[in-house]
Amino acid sequence: MPSTDAAEDLGLLSPGQAGSPVETATGDAAYVRAMLDAEAALTRAQAALGLAPAAAAQAVTAAAAETARYDVRDLALRARSGGNPVIPLVADLTAAVAEHDRQAAAHVHRGATSQDILDTAAMLVAARALEPVLADLRRAAGALARLAAEHRDTPIAGRTLTQHAVPTTFGLKTAGWRSLVLDAHERLAAVWAGLPAQLGGAAGTLAAFHAFAEADGSTADPDPDPDTGPDLGLRLLARYAAETGLAEPTLPWHTLRTPVADLAGALAFTAGALGKLAADVLLMSRTEIGELGESSGGGSSAMPHKANPVRATLIAAAARQVPALAAVLYAGLAAEDERPAGAWHAEWQPLRQALRLVGGAARDAAELTEGLRVHPNPMRDNLDATDGLVISERIASVLAALIGRGEARQALAQASRRVVEQGMGLHEALQQEPGIVGALPRDRLRELTDPTQYAGSAGALVDRALRRSDTARNPI
Repeated sequence: MPSTDAAEDLGLLSPGQAGSPVETATGDAAYVRAMLDAEAALTRAQAALGLAPAAAAQAVTAAAAETARYDVRDLALRARSGGNPVIPLVADLTAAVAEHDRQAAAHVHRGATSQDILDTAAMLVAARALEPVLADLRRAAGALARLAAEHRDTPIAGRTLTQHAVPTTFGLKTAGWRSLVLDAHERLAAVWAGLPAQLGGAAGTLAAFHAFAEADGSTADPDPDPDTGPDLGLRLLARYAAETGLAEPTLPWHTLRTPVADLAGALAFTAGALGKLAADVLLMSRTEIGELGESSGGGSSAMPHKANPVRATLIAAAARQVPALAAVLYAGLAAEDERPAGAWHAEWQPLRQALRLVGGAARDAAELTEGLRVHPNPMRDNLDATDGLVISERIASVLAALIGRGEARQALAQASRRVVEQGMGLHEALQQEPGIVGALPRDRLRELTDPTQYAGSAGALVDRALRRSDTARNPI
């Protein structure tokens, strides 16, 4: 049935992220699921240390698993009174536990603060969202490796400042795209592995957990972990991290926002790396260039003949948005006191949107690279578009050694003018320069003006780039 909620965001204006695994993994329901997971993990961690009955951990975990009973819209509306959705969720979770075990209900959210739960949930959401992103980056890297090997020596015009510069190869360009994709994968994988749980209590001291233990007369695990020592708070933090599956932080990070900033940086880098690939594809697939094409171009509402490079377009759109979102997340580093007003709240939507944009871009990059159509004939035609002037750097260096730098520059300038004004090829124009003809045999001159013979170390660079381990061999 069509949605009846006029305020619901179903991705109409976000085609890049629509339908992607990351969109689902970062939805409101996913955040509620993560907050419930965080609450259940906290009670289990306390039970493991003797700070709560085992029955309470079982009851809270069971109630948290019943996600359908928690109304997301109702939670959102009730969140306005306290400024975050954890407060109404804790009330609903407590009521759900009490229906089956009134004593267990006292152990819901015990000792924690709202930010502990929402920060932990955000890290859980990020961890779950990054898994398909990393998988799509591996797909793109594999496709680009195949393209680079296949087109190791396929000549194209290198372009600098939008103009033809010197020849290069499509294999080298593709190897460069792959290098950026691998760099993005490495950065995201490193961040993914270190996403931490959050637990500090009201002001980051874990004091409430000590207070509850004293009030209950709890001995709290008589055989402490040698890695954490005898301190109750440290042992609880370690156990809580283990229960969530996240990394254990050295300190509570309520206003020490390194985890969010690192994630923001990796997401911005990934968007930019994929944006470079998209920018080149968009340029090379222009009608008048025609060197590349997407496997299934998008249509136009007005022009039936068009096959638009839609995937590259959506990637380019994401690349322009994520850096601005990252800037908001970096600003959170300047949070005040032990818990901030506004700085933390400002992170929620930008983080989710950055994850979604990168998730959509990674999906589109995998599909784009796996279906990319390469057109070597237009590549060669474009390389010849300047009638040999693209090779002038090589001619200048060879002539300088034979007839002197000044004379070589003058002769090449005159020949280049004839190419432009009379439409002749550079090889023909050079033969009209007596000083050049006398210095170079015709066969040598023809060889020097062949653009396919001036790729430098392009092939060797491709080979070296492809020796870099494919991330598919090192999955997360």
